[in-house]
Amino acid sequence: MPLSSTAVPRQLSTWRDRRVVAVALVALASGYGQFGAVAALGDVAKVFGHVAHGATVADQAGLSGSSLGIGLAVIRLASLGALPLTSLADRFGRRTSLLTTTAVGLGLTALAATSPSYWVFVIVFSLGRPLLSTTNALSQVTVAEQTGSANRSKAVALATAGYGVGAGLTAVIHGLWVHGEGFRWLFASSVLPLVLLVPLASSVRETDRYRIASSAGYEMPVLGVVGSALRSRLAVVLGVAFFVAVISGPATSFVFLYAQDVVRQPGYVTSLMVVAAGAAGLVGLLVGRYLADRLGRRPTIAIAIVGLACFSTLAYSGARAALVVGYILGVGAGSVLAPAIGSLTNELFPTSVRASAAGWVVAAAVLGAVVGLVVFGELVDVGNSFAFAALVTFLPVVVTGALSFAVPETKGKEPEELGSAG
Repeated sequence: MPLSSTAVPRQLSTWRDRRVVAVALVALASGYGQFGAVAALGDVAKVFGHVAHGATVADQAGLSGSSLGIGLAVIRLASLGALPLTSLADRFGRRTSLLTTTAVGLGLTALAATSPSYWVFVIVFSLGRPLLSTTNALSQVTVAEQTGSANRSKAVALATAGYGVGAGLTAVIHGLWVHGEGFRWLFASSVLPLVLLVPLASSVRETDRYRIASSAGYEMPVLGVVGSALRSRLAVVLGVAFFVAVISGPATSFVFLYAQDVVRQPGYVTSLMVVAAGAAGLVGLLVGRYLADRLGRRPTIAIAIVGLACFSTLAYSGARAALVVGYILGVGAGSVLAPAIGSLTNELFPTSVRASAAGWVVAAAVLGAVVGLVVFGELVDVGNSFAFAALVTFLPVVVTGALSFAVPETKGKEPEELGSAG
């Protein structure tokens, strides 16, 4: 029989509960390990490529836009492995899966420091990518299950903030201290959050929703399979995730190379930009949580996608000031999006397939990012302009926020109330 999730746990955590905070710290470790390739892309390209005195992107960066885009796309594509890995949490529990993927993913990321060439680096870093993508997805599943409707968007925002802080630390460290071959030390430093994971593990607990559901007894589902009654919901959520990633993939992956090698922004300015973006991200999470709980999940998603597309286009428009303003506001818009889309996704599906649905969302985001990266990289080469690539890649996506209105509004409701049990 299918795993039922109709029973609501009697005791649910607040978003400030130790168990929720512990999961957010695990997400922080994931963000630190996963964002290194983006932050250090400029140095990776210079060390493994050839910098020349010329006007093309390849001359300035060391590698062509196509090579960079394809390499980043391969790294992103590796995250498709997160689909089966995330689905395993529906079989073996959230806690076991979360801690295992984090530990192995950080270890493999540290191993990328030994890479002798660009494509070897891409392959080795890609091995850890699906594991850390799984951690990111499961952190939101876990905190969503640990909380009720009044605290869920806050808990999702906290987990998102944890990931953002980890990613931001990587960018700040790179901007202030890491140059050239020093990128190897940046990746090697992934062993630090790996060590800190040991004392943190005792505070990461299995969710009561999963305990209730699994104690009923059920036939193990095929990994990644979501019942036919829920597939229309899944299709909508996947569409939103895909198109958001078409923007966020290239917008975040090329930004540090663009700042360092195209507009020649000093490293300390980039670090300050990242710090300011972190503050904007925090404000965005607070605004997004408020809007998700008051205005609703669906309209918040639509509004945030418009902001993300417009601000990301501004960031690549050609001027240093535009880069700083566009990047900071783009991070803010993405943060407004996170609590709404994270809450909506986890509320639409029952405990039996919630992790599997999260795995499909990761897969859709991966494919969207790959499409965005390849298209953006090719357009950079064709027009020899990041501004042209951003305009063509990002702005058409503004209309896709309307997709979210094709599923039920979940504001103020428990997953068990939404007809998703089964």
